[in-house]
Amino acid sequence: MPKILTIIGARPQFIKAAAVSRRVKDFNIEEILVHTGQHFDKNMSDIFFDEMEIPFPHYNLNINSMSHGAMTGRMIEEIEKVIIAEKPDILMVYGDTNSTIAGALAAKKIMVKVAHVEAGLRSFNMAMPEEINRILTDRISDYLFCPTQTAINNLKLEGFDNFDNQIYHSGDVMYDAALYYSNNSAGKAEWFHKQNLKPGEFVLCTVHRQENTDSPNRLKSIVEALNQVNDELRVILPLHPRTRKILNETGLKLGFEPVEPVGYFDMIELLKNTSLVMTDSGGIQKEAYFFNKYCITLRDETEWIELINNKVNTLVGSNSEKIVNSFRNYMGQTFPKMNSLYGDGHSADKILSVLEK
Repeated sequence: MPKILTIIGARPQFIKAAAVSRRVKDFNIEEILVHTGQHFDKNMSDIFFDEMEIPFPHYNLNINSMSHGAMTGRMIEEIEKVIIAEKPDILMVYGDTNSTIAGALAAKKIMVKVAHVEAGLRSFNMAMPEEINRILTDRISDYLFCPTQTAINNLKLEGFDNFDNQIYHSGDVMYDAALYYSNNSAGKAEWFHKQNLKPGEFVLCTVHRQENTDSPNRLKSIVEALNQVNDELRVILPLHPRTRKILNETGLKLGFEPVEPVGYFDMIELLKNTSLVMTDSGGIQKEAYFFNKYCITLRDETEWIELINNKVNTLVGSNSEKIVNSFRNYMGQTFPKMNSLYGDGHSADKILSVLEK
């Protein structure tokens, strides 16, 4: 029975891992979950793991609140210890965080094979820490599970056909999660039901990416746009702690009261019921699509180019005028019917079938 060591550290990785881990029982695989602690989230409690039907992490390394270099270095050190103790056949990583590259490096240095889920994504912006992480992780991974044909094309253009790896078009495990957990999210979204929000009468927004929060001009422009949008339709903004801290430090004023970060089931209900989405998150761009919502992306580029090509997502950067105009343009439009861009909802089974062998 192959043993897989799975590294998770940030909220989106918990969701991706949940999609795969809940299916492990149907395969001849032993999985060990390792939480690096990169993002501490009170919503990621014992109850969360129980509701997501996955085991609580076997290891919690509690590594957070450090610089990129210090955090990544410490993670490599601690993950290596776990690898030596557990002796896995494969180490699996998700996405593009510091936890991702740290896990891949720790494994590869001691000759353990690496599987990268969400391989091949590119924003082509090397100023993003995530772009560096995903490129380096792809290059040293043995199994590359790509969510889209665009991701496969990216790898081929970079010469991956000449490297010693295996590339698979697996589909997107976040789509698996959205389909499965949305069936019972209504009964578990306690916060959402207390808000008395009516379908279509609010805009869901998230802002957390470093390129926006660390730039006073970009953040000021986004805040101005959100205030203007809120004058026309209520904005629900689950505020990331770092964003809240920077808003307080800079004195930027929201014209509405943001809410605390919400759990996964509450976020699903928000996505189901919002009129549209504004975000700088990669994952929420896709989740907007999963729930047939237009998305306004507060970035200058995106890894999910197929959403742009199908005109269900618009890149606006931090330009206030573009944000407001895109909001007005999407309001009242009917979301188009189209074939799924991210697989058939069985991506986890495809990944586990490969790893089982």
